[in-house]
Amino acid sequence: MDITQRQQDIIVGNILGDGYLDPKGEITRLCLKQSQEKREYIFWLYQELQNICKSPPKQRKDNKQWYVNTRYSHELTRLRTLFYQDGVKIIPTDIMNLFQSPLSLAVWFMDDGTLDWRLKDHYAFRLTTNCFSLTDNELLVFLLKNNFSVDATIQTTLIRGKRYPRIHIGAKGRTRFYELVKPFMLNCFSHKLPPIMLNPSETWSVMTG
Repeated sequence: MDITQRQQDIIVGNILGDGYLDPKGEITRLCLKQSQEKREYIFWLYQELQNICKSPPKQRKDNKQWYVNTRYSHELTRLRTLFYQDGVKIIPTDIMNLFQSPLSLAVWFMDDGTLDWRLKDHYAFRLTTNCFSLTDNELLVFLLKNNFSVDATIQTTLIRGKRYPRIHIGAKGRTRFYELVKPFMLNCFSHKLPPIMLNPSETWSVMTG
């Protein structure tokens, strides 16, 4: 099963986000799922990965989630070897070479990013990285600066009484980050972009959607 560079860029973004690499012996598949509200996204992922997917997205009857899986392959096993250690997601030391495309950045943001929007001229982007260690978060901050010229910092967030790291992209890095991800953002994620940066029709969609 051949995976193109564009497909790998998408898959790497998914791995940092909501994607799960499911092993079976020496082969692995990528499992993706999204809510009904993100139906557009799961079908976009399927369109991009169609030649390596087993079947089109399906919807669960119990929670209405949409899901799609790729076929099992050795290529995905190679990525799992890099991104998992004892069954836990990690950031590999080779991340600088694996994560170079703005498309990967946009997929990661669509999966696990949020917009901190308070006042009309105050906004920041956040990446939910609490599943990664502090050391891994530091590597991701370095990745953003080194590969994309995006300034970011690590903040902590309280989850069930315990503090976890997350990545914050504030005034120094937000414009550059926006310029990189905006061309790839789907309509169902317009709420993750600041209204002051959108055109009037997009702003109306955010404010009413």
